Amino acid sequence: MFNEENKLIQRMVPMLQRVLIVDPAPASARLLADLMRNISAGKLWNAPSNRKGLEAAEQVNPQLLFVELSGDNVDGVDFARRVRRSEMNCRQAPIVMVTATATAAAILGARDAGVHEFLRKPYTAKDLLRRLEAVTLRPRDWVEAVDYIGPDRRRFNSGDYTGKLKRRSDVKTTPDAARITQALKILKSAVSAVATDPKQALRSMQAQGADLQKAAVAVGDLKLVTMVADFQRYLAGAADRGVLIPEDVVRNAAPLLALLPSDELSRKPSDRAVVSI
Repeated sequence: MFNEENKLIQRMVPMLQRVLIVDPAPASARLLADLMRNISAGKLWNAPSNRKGLEAAEQVNPQLLFVELSGDNVDGVDFARRVRRSEMNCRQAPIVMVTATATAAAILGARDAGVHEFLRKPYTAKDLLRRLEAVTLRPRDWVEAVDYIGPDRRRFNSGDYTGKLKRRSDVKTTPDAARITQALKILKSAVSAVATDPKQALRSMQAQGADLQKAAVAVGDLKLVTMVADFQRYLAGAADRGVLIPEDVVRNAAPLLALLPSDELSRKPSDRAVVSI
């Protein structure tokens, strides 16, 4: 068992070379840091507040972030949301929320903020290893929407689960047809948000374009490949100009959105105003 655990750790180590801990309590941060040092010889940074944590994340580009749910000058949910909506290189890095108050509301709040895993205090080294294994060796699909940015929420806190998958949707890869439909749904939501959140709407549309391109190639749908390529060229031009015109977005996205089931097309996106990005 010991050898198996060492092999597991060796597989994780390359993804644990830069770790940031955001915790206002020195003793708690030190305990976590000591446990991490027993696992990996990577670099560790501690930050006592959201502000210092965000500054450190920008500077050191951590591969993994731990954040306390709440404390003096620390709001873990707000921190996670800010990282996910930032332009930082680490915006997609795994975030583990740590707390002793693991209420249902806290867990759901962490999940919806884009957190990968939830670590309850008091925890053991084995508990920590489970979370590390989940975020490094069992990566989940990334969701780049407008209202939600983060890993696929269907497998939240998977470090607690060691049994067989139960649902038909709990497969290692999403079937290509379902992936296309999901990307189109997110695309529709992003088009609707161009006037209110142009920056994230653009990022979401670009992400869905890339996802659609991969799925279209996988299923051999050359028509969809061409449609997506046209839309991506339009988005690239809009990004270069730094301006999105909602009515133009609606017009250029229309061929793709027409592929959605009829019930998904009942509400049309807004097509007014001009917004800078």
